[in-house]
Amino acid sequence: MTRSAKGLTHIDAEGRPGMVDVSAKVATAREAIASCRVRFPVAVAAQLRADGLRSAKGGIVDTAIIAGTMAVKRTHELIPFCHPLPIDGIRITIDWHGERELAIECAVKTVHRTGVEMEALTGATIAALTVYDMCKALSHAIVIGPARLLGKRGGRRDVGRGAAPDAR
Repeated sequence: MTRSAKGLTHIDAEGRPGMVDVSAKVATAREAIASCRVRFPVAVAAQLRADGLRSAKGGIVDTAIIAGTMAVKRTHELIPFCHPLPIDGIRITIDWHGERELAIECAVKTVHRTGVEMEALTGATIAALTVYDMCKALSHAIVIGPARLLGKRGGRRDVGRGAAPDAR
């Protein structure tokens, strides 16, 4: 697949979508870290803090970490042109950022011909959606986002912050 005139890698010169051919690339160590935020109304945040981040459905953080981990491993099933990758490590952290917001970070590692940015973004956002699901009985005014790539290493260029060195 060739790049389109605009530089998009998933669109060929005729404007047709397709998966990028990475077969000629060398497999290298690659890592990415992404984040997503979940912001609660004041009363909901206070209740969650008082309840130790547990809801009627169970432990919010533990459930979100499991969901995010599962999402990372299945990213290629969710996003059409993502390659199935051997995932060597995933580390998801969730902690309070200020009084009303949870910060979720997802670090992913692989050794392959293509990067894991989409896997890190998918893990962070699915973890955030899981937090919403676990807490929606308290309020539907919970806000998710922004989700963003914090950094990546490996491949042609490094961008932003590298993935956590302790990603498993």
